[in-house]
Amino acid sequence: MGSGHARERKADLNQKELDSKKPDRKKPDTRTPEAKKSDAKESDTETLDEKKPDTQKSDGNTRITILVALAANIVIAVAKAIGGLISGSPALLSEAAHSVADSVNEVFLLTALHRSRRPADRRHPFGYGKERYFWSLLAAVGIFVMGGCFSFYQGYNALVTDDGESPSGYTAGLIVLGVALVAEGSSLLRALHQLRKQKGSAKDPAVRTVVAEDATAVLGVLLAMAGMVLHLVTGEVVWEAGASFGIGLLLVYVAYRLGSEARVQLVGESVDPELRGRIASLLDAQPEIDNVAQLLTMRLGMDSALIAARIDLVPGLDSEEIELICVRIKRSVAGTWPEADHVFLDITEAPPETSRTGGT
Repeated sequence: MGSGHARERKADLNQKELDSKKPDRKKPDTRTPEAKKSDAKESDTETLDEKKPDTQKSDGNTRITILVALAANIVIAVAKAIGGLISGSPALLSEAAHSVADSVNEVFLLTALHRSRRPADRRHPFGYGKERYFWSLLAAVGIFVMGGCFSFYQGYNALVTDDGESPSGYTAGLIVLGVALVAEGSSLLRALHQLRKQKGSAKDPAVRTVVAEDATAVLGVLLAMAGMVLHLVTGEVVWEAGASFGIGLLLVYVAYRLGSEARVQLVGESVDPELRGRIASLLDAQPEIDNVAQLLTMRLGMDSALIAARIDLVPGLDSEEIELICVRIKRSVAGTWPEADHVFLDITEAPPETSRTGGT
């Protein structure tokens, strides 16, 4: 009898020892399938919110960059217009029109900055991120019409009328252009500094537009100065007229480039190829995914993108497992790229004979 109790105690001790060596097991999940899905989706939303980049600071820097450029262009436009009217210089008047066009465009960009941050609604479920590209397109049209066309007109008018300029007019015009060169150069340096902080196709179209405007303004000022100096030295107005035509061509080219970039974004541009490849690799690495049949991406704004994937899952999964797998995959994609805030998965189940985990 005693030996029997001893054997039982020994068996109990051996069982406890074996149990202590086993890995810890989680308690059985007694939640309903609906509760599991709800908790997974809430966790997914929290992950997206936590990893979403802080765009307020970026928008604040962009707004400051635009305001600096706007203030500089307003002051310069007034100075150029006064200097151009006093001197009668077509090149200086062309530059005045250039600065006016830039000022109007900066107002467009400020509008874009505000409107693109409106929250999504029923009519616009993906948000208003593409507003930035629309207003950048309007800015490009403004550069072409107000800047380029007026510069061509001034060049033509100078050749037809050939009004002379006084030496004092030359002096006033060159002083104004010198001040404009310093102001435009300072604005350009700030815009370039901010643009370098941004990466790839996610670069803010508003900042790109400011950089293009300021770079064009600096080149335009140099052309105008060269035209005025050559006119003064040679007495031939053709030099200033040529400077006006050159400024016009420069503005038309910049307007074309900005308009083309805005068009691509409005039509629907995919994310960077490198990023798309990383997302595809992440999907393919999921153990439940047998094949990534198709992966489509599109930028919806500065910090928003649409990811749509058609994937084949391994066979043998029930509907609840598929639902939880989808939530986990979306969370994984958001962890790789926080701006992927719209992820859609088209699920099919791979036949056993073609599955990488099944078959013979």
